[in-house]
Order: sequence, then C-alpha cells, then structure tokens
Amino acid sequence: MKPSTTSAQTLAAALCSELWYAQCEPEFQAALLTLGRLWVLSDGERLFHRGAVEGALCCVTAGALRVGGLQDSGQETLLAFIEPYQWLGEISLIDGQPRSHDVVADGDTTVLLVPRDELLDWLEQHPAHWRSVARLASSKLRLMFSALEDIAQLPLDLRLAKRLWLVAQGYGGRTGAPRRLIRLPQEQLALMLGVSRQTINKALHGLEQRGWLHLRYGTIELLDLEALRAVSEGWDGSDPVDEPSR
Repeated sequence: MKPSTTSAQTLAAALCSELWYAQCEPEFQAALLTLGRLWVLSDGERLFHRGAVEGALCCVTAGALRVGGLQDSGQETLLAFIEPYQWLGEISLIDGQPRSHDVVADGDTTVLLVPRDELLDWLEQHPAHWRSVARLASSKLRLMFSALEDIAQLPLDLRLAKRLWLVAQGYGGRTGAPRRLIRLPQEQLALMLGVSRQTINKALHGLEQRGWLHLRYGTIELLDLEALRAVSEGWDGSDPVDEPSR
C-alpha cells in the first residue's frame, strides 16, 4: 500500500453519500476523518488476510474490494463486493479477534484506514459513539440473515435479482439513486451465490428476457429498477394474473 492525498473537505462530502456515515454524529464523522489515512492498493493487493490481527475500520473511496477467501479444498468464496463509500472492519474493531476473511483490491483501489488502537482510544473518551459502530455491525447482520433466508426460500433467478439490487443500492447504504450500471463479472456473481458461472449466465439471460436488465461486456445495465426493488421487498417475481371479471 502507498499513501494517497485527498482534501478532507472533498472526502467528507463524498463519505456522506453513504447512509451510515451520513447518520453519524458530526463529532464522530470528524474523528474518523482526523484519525484516518488514505492508502492506495494495486489490483490484487491484499488489504488484510484471514487471521490477521492488525485492525482498522476501513472505507473504500475509489475502486473496489473483494471480501472472501480460499478454502482448504482450494475453492474460492466471495461474500461481498465493496465499492465507494462502503465501510468494513467493524467486527474486529468490536471483538478484537483476528480478521475472518481475505480482502483484496479489485483494480486500483483507495481505502480510508482508521487504525483500531487510535479509534478505540477515541471511543474510550467518547463512549456514546459506540452506538454508531453498533449500527454498522447490525446492518451487516440483517443482510446476513436475509441472505440465509433467501437461500432457503428463493429460486436462483430471484436471489440474483435481489443481489443485483443490493449492489446497486450499496447494500442499502446509498443515500442517492441506485446505480444502473454494475461492474461485476459473472464469475464473481457466481461465487457470491454459490453456483457455477454457467448457471449464473443462464439466470442472467432469464432476467434479461424479462426486461429487467441488459448484459454488456464487463457490466450489467439494470433496466427495471422497480421490479428489482419489488423482489428485494418480497415479491415472488411472478407475472401478474388478471382477475376474472365479476
């Protein structure tokens, strides 16, 4: 990693595009900026690895991070694709345990790192702001429970539609409109959903035939955001059936 320079004013405005940071008290927002340092990672460079004991609360400010790992069997897993201005690392901040996953840069990536020890010292003096850290952790826990329920109840095409909506929404964190263009290779989508690339390709083409999205080279264009949003809120994706006339 190498240091990066960006004005605090510019960074503060950008960070407020993410819901969690925007809802933090101004005192805590200022502390994160003051304690944090920007670092640049090259494509494929690790931010940290599974089992690492060093800690920092992190936010992607440019590029993207892949969160996952390599299993003993040699199979790769991918849990999340983190983009600007999403935060991660709150679990190790809270419990002090080693990192649970590998985090790797996807392309050249800039990350704001808030060192754990310095942040803990600050929180010791301002304990009321632990509530903000708890909100960040709780939002991730809700997403995890929802994903487990989806595996048990939803067919793959609807799980895929819901995942695309979550990515477009920054996993519920974007304060602005959802993104319509998603740069997420099919191989990575397959890893995120635990299926083969061929299976995810078939599911994507099925959603394309419905008019929900359009597949481009290297990107997915979301066309029917309303349908994707409805699936995320519990619609089963079935076509409406006209009721018989009375």
